[in-house]
Amino acid sequence: MTDLSRRDFARLLAAAPLVALGVSPATIERALDRDAARGGYQPRFFTADEWPAVRLLADLVLPRDERSGSATDAGSHEFMDFVLDAEPSLRGPIRNGLAWLDAQARGRYGAGFTGITDAERAALLDDIAWPTRVRPEMGPGATFFSAFRDLVASGFWSSRIGVQDLQYLGNTGLPAWTGCPPAALAKLGVSYEGN
Repeated sequence: MTDLSRRDFARLLAAAPLVALGVSPATIERALDRDAARGGYQPRFFTADEWPAVRLLADLVLPRDERSGSATDAGSHEFMDFVLDAEPSLRGPIRNGLAWLDAQARGRYGAGFTGITDAERAALLDDIAWPTRVRPEMGPGATFFSAFRDLVASGFWSSRIGVQDLQYLGNTGLPAWTGCPPAALAKLGVSYEGN
């Protein structure tokens, strides 16, 4: 067995939700290894009309806060584009979901998803973000949003920003084991006494 590097560990973290969605590990590896730095990122899968909505929606899933940057700061949108470009089975549900979201926004508020207000976007997303509370007619949106959210999270927590957000310290040696910290023992209601 070999030691895992920090990058390899982050890749494993990113791969778990994607493998659950049926994406092969080889596809994930190809997507992660591509070079996206050629004169500004140009999407391969998403269209020019979809790209602003993808960026906006990704940042609504994982906004910038006091602890870390947003999904787009971490490059989640580019990661998603890589994965979707490489994995045909995910393309239809994501593309159709973006169209569904835009149609819902137009039907409710008279403008596409990127053209409505923050409050209107929040109301629309509240209807699809909580799977146990979704009305039947909103089911396609909820299915899309769950898959989209998984892709955003995979991209975020496999990025440098995401690894820092996890406060992952890497494979570090432990010079001596002094036992479980007393606060953890107390929380679990156990002690070393009597063993």
